[in-house]
Amino acid sequence: MTPGEAAAELTGVAAVDVRRIGNAVYEVDLADGDLVVAKRHDAPGAALAEAASLEWLAEPEGPAVPGVRGHDDHWLVLDQVEPGSPTPRAAEEFGRRLAALHATGAPAFGAPPPGGPENAVIGSAPLRNAPSVTWSDWFARDRIACYVRLAVDAGVLTPAEARTIENVRVEAPGEPPARLHGDLWNGNVHWAADGRAWLIDPAAHGGHRESDLAMLALFGCPHLDRVLSAYHEAAPLADGWRDRIPLHQLFPLLVHAVLFGRGYAQQALSAARALP
Repeated sequence: MTPGEAAAELTGVAAVDVRRIGNAVYEVDLADGDLVVAKRHDAPGAALAEAASLEWLAEPEGPAVPGVRGHDDHWLVLDQVEPGSPTPRAAEEFGRRLAALHATGAPAFGAPPPGGPENAVIGSAPLRNAPSVTWSDWFARDRIACYVRLAVDAGVLTPAEARTIENVRVEAPGEPPARLHGDLWNGNVHWAADGRAWLIDPAAHGGHRESDLAMLALFGCPHLDRVLSAYHEAAPLADGWRDRIPLHQLFPLLVHAVLFGRGYAQQALSAARALP
């Protein structure tokens, strides 16, 4: 099925023009004048996982998310959001709204969005979402150990390096499960023409709210200081949260090591060694 055919089938409106805007991502003009984005997912359950994630994150007090127009086994069609530029004001509102989203909570650590699959993806890497009672056990098992094994299998971590990472102390203040975006690097914050920061490409699940913030800091986010200050004012973070940033960053760094190689494995090692 072509992107235009997928958009037409899932919206019920004929497609009149298609433009590729990314890897397996297309902008589609519909006959009724609407503009949508069609995304192809090859991994089983990935389109469902993203659709369920977006619907779960669409909280009135949280950051805006694109509307889901439809999905099937491989295609996801979303409302298009006109791009804009990041501003300090948008960053502060984003921080406050992200705090509100986290506070809406989740049934458990590791819980998938309602209707979402247990076996999802992050990028093109597998992502298991299975509810757990404690954050530390879940994070150590499903967000560190499993990707360490994949990295060793891929030859980007040695067994000795793997032990260094697996031996980190996984501890964070006791808080209820937060509703996380789950893949919140800067590229998944869409600064829109309407003056807001929108969330895109989520891998949503229940987790610790510090994880989303640590991922925002990992690859650089415009006006990050404004985002964090507004977040902390709206929902104060526990003492020592900055010291725990490397712990939470182990997960995305290991995923990147599995997908993109040795350089990210070395960053993961550096993060592990920075922890007490």
